Amino acid sequence: MSIAPSPSIVTLPESAAGMHVLDFLAERFPRIETVVWRRRMAEDKVSWEDGSAVRPEALCRPGARIFYFREVEAEPVIPFAEEILFADDHLLVADKPPFLPVHPAGRWVNECLLHRLRRATGIEALAPLHRLDRDTSGLVLFSTNAETRPLYHRLFEDSAVERGYQALARVTAAPREREWWCRSRIVAGSPFFRMREAPGPPNATTRVVLASLGDRYGSFDLFPETGKKHQLRLHMAGLGFAIEGDRLYPELAPEAPDDFSRPLALLARRLAFDDPRTGERRRFVTHRDLPTPA
Repeated sequence: MSIAPSPSIVTLPESAAGMHVLDFLAERFPRIETVVWRRRMAEDKVSWEDGSAVRPEALCRPGARIFYFREVEAEPVIPFAEEILFADDHLLVADKPPFLPVHPAGRWVNECLLHRLRRATGIEALAPLHRLDRDTSGLVLFSTNAETRPLYHRLFEDSAVERGYQALARVTAAPREREWWCRSRIVAGSPFFRMREAPGPPNATTRVVLASLGDRYGSFDLFPETGKKHQLRLHMAGLGFAIEGDRLYPELAPEAPDDFSRPLALLARRLAFDDPRTGERRRFVTHRDLPTPA
C-alpha cells in the first residue's frame, strides 16, 4: 500500500453543516467506500486541525479543516522522468512528463510531481503555484519559500504570467481562419473529473493560432488568459480540433489503463513574468517536444 508522506486537507463547507463528517467524506470522495473512512477514523488517521482524532459520529463544523493521509492499495508507476530547469531560494521550475499528476490524486499518492521533487531536493516547503493536468506535459512553477509565496500566487491571480502552449490535433480540411478567440463559461461536469461549457458570463478565454498544417494534423499555439480546469482541451474540442490523445473531450473514452505510447499532445511550452521581488523578467521554455502521432 502507498501512503502519502504529507496530509491532504479538506475545509468543511457551509453546505455540510449538520452532516456527520463520515457521511460528508463518503459523499465528497465517492471512490472511497464509507467502510474505508470508518477504518481510518478507528486508526486515528483522520484528525482536526489541532491534531485530535475525528470520530465517525462527529458533526461537520463549517470552516473547520480535516487532515488525512491518502492511501492507495496498488499505485501505478509512471515510467517518465521530470526535469528541474531552474531553482533558487524562492522558485523552482520543473519540466513535467505526461501521465504524472502534479499533486496526489486518484490512484496516485507518491507518483506525483510534488512528492518526486520533494524527495529529489529535500525542500519540504515546495508547493506548486498553478495547476497542470496529469495528461499535459511541460512547465510547472513551484514556490520554495513560504514567506515569498503570496507574491508569486498574486501573479497568477492577476493574470500577470504569460503562458504559451502547443497542441497537435487532427485536421480533416484546411480551415478558412488561422486564429480564433474562444470565450466560454466552464463549470464542473459529469463524471466529476470532466468539465463542460455552460450558458452564462464567460470565465475562460483562450487565443488559438494555427501554426502549421500537414496532411492530417495541425500544430496549434494556445495562449490562455485564464486558468480553468481543462480549458484548452474544451476550447480546442469546441473548435472541432480535438487534441490528439485526448480521452476526455469531446467524448469520454471507455476507461482503460494508460497507454504510454499515446500521450496527450498538449505541451505547456513557455512561461514568462516580471519577478515581483526583483523586477527581473523571467522566461522559461520546456525541453520537451510534442509527441508524434503513430
